[in-house]
Amino acid sequence: MEKLNEKTKQIMNERFGKDSIIALATVENGVPYVRNVDAYYENGAFYVITYGISAKMKQIKRNPVVAVAGEWFTAHGEGVNMGYFGKAENSEIAEKLKNVFAEWIDNGHNDFSDVNTCILQIRLTDGVILSHGTRIEIDFTAE
Repeated sequence: MEKLNEKTKQIMNERFGKDSIIALATVENGVPYVRNVDAYYENGAFYVITYGISAKMKQIKRNPVVAVAGEWFTAHGEGVNMGYFGKAENSEIAEKLKNVFAEWIDNGHNDFSDVNTCILQIRLTDGVILSHGTRIEIDFTAE
């Protein structure tokens, strides 16, 4: 397993450093739950705008271990509720998400006046990416 290096950073940024659909898996009472989410990748983590009292967020609160899958990529990580989208501490990532998701962010699906509209951060721990016939195992926690 190798640490996230310039080559793998470039692959991750090219594939997921934009509006991307990924599968997010959580577990509750030993039962896996998988759903597609709209995500943005940056610096070893995916970011998702979601509702803080949704089933996925309740499951993550009870068990933060998650898995994700995307374009020729699978990984494990930790789900972290960063809290309300509009709070000051989230302003930097919130602005990035507004830009990345500009095509749909104001379509009425999100209510940014609702304090339950939150940012889910998925901090990756380890993963496998396939690129040009090569399997690369990545340790996202290695410095």
